[in-house]
Amino acid sequence: MSHLGYMEKLLDGVEVEWKSLSDIATITIGDFVHKNNQDSSAKYPVYNGGISPTGYYEKYNNTGNKIIVSARGANAGFVNRISQPYWAGNSCYSVGVKNSAEINWTYVFYFLKNAENKLIGDQQKGGIPAVSKKQMEVFQIPIPSLNIQAEIVRILDTFTELTAELTAELTARQQQYAYYRDQLLTFEEGDVEWKALGEVGEVRMCKRILKSQTSDEGDIPFYKIGTFGKEPDAYITRELFNEYRAKYNYPQTGEVLISASGTIGRTVIFDGQDAYFQDSNIVWIENDENKVLNKYLFYFYKVVNWNVAEGGTIKRLYNNNLRKIMIPIPSLVEQKRIVAILDKFDALTTSLTEGLPREIELRQQQYEYYRDLLLSFPKPEVVAHD
Repeated sequence: MSHLGYMEKLLDGVEVEWKSLSDIATITIGDFVHKNNQDSSAKYPVYNGGISPTGYYEKYNNTGNKIIVSARGANAGFVNRISQPYWAGNSCYSVGVKNSAEINWTYVFYFLKNAENKLIGDQQKGGIPAVSKKQMEVFQIPIPSLNIQAEIVRILDTFTELTAELTAELTARQQQYAYYRDQLLTFEEGDVEWKALGEVGEVRMCKRILKSQTSDEGDIPFYKIGTFGKEPDAYITRELFNEYRAKYNYPQTGEVLISASGTIGRTVIFDGQDAYFQDSNIVWIENDENKVLNKYLFYFYKVVNWNVAEGGTIKRLYNNNLRKIMIPIPSLVEQKRIVAILDKFDALTTSLTEGLPREIELRQQQYEYYRDLLLSFPKPEVVAHD
């Protein structure tokens, strides 16, 4: 069914009235409560906008079934719904419907949630993000019949609950994955052979690339520590890449790249695509897979205690520290068994093409599609007068 056809069937020819938020709801700003007066064991959550409470307090200034909107800062305009009594801080608007016999508060939440980027007016751009009470009061909301509001809420709640269930399942699987990974990679002295990583293979890194040799655009992505495992923001020429790849160290497909500064020990399995990596900050062990599997190293790196050195205020994993790290080396057969088990958990908990993250992404896309569909009411035409 087309977008228009679905809406026409749902509305059944009834025109939708648009009203200002202040016409259907009360809008109040919260009250400041000092951190020293809050207690993690107190009953009522304190909200200043955002997803999670910023603390807990012994009193509440709002009953449940309210919509909160962050008033200022990086999260300005963020919309959330709170069912239980809570304390609204002074960076948080609370929105409560005036007449629940005519307005479904959850419907209002979904509409505002879908319009978060419209809550901040143009006059706020370029300064500290903020939402004024006036902007909130004049914000326009379509008001279909209560039955239609309830049907929209029912559909969107179904998608929200499904996503929440999948997210809870993912959390449980991640905990299970971490448990089995720790169990599988824990060996007692004498059970297996232990070697230093320096005995497993040589520590390698790419040839140094100077800033003057990079550009914002180019043929070959150059990954620095800040973009490692993310999107590149620097490139080198193919000529330089071909020259350095032929003359100097370069990772083989499947070898595990390691961050040696910044987030110490973050790993990426090299996929063989043409790319270059910042020397000393991104390194790898050039090992023999007839003795130690790359994938076994990848999983071991998840549980290893890195020997991190303090260099002033900067933590760093120096090559000598990396070489001294001791690693248990079971037989290749056992390594393959461990890798096979952990691969299944890894796909289930991290893969964007399969497993739970992919399922959550698909459900989120489906939710957003229906949310946009169900909340796209036509505004009445404004008749120009002579």
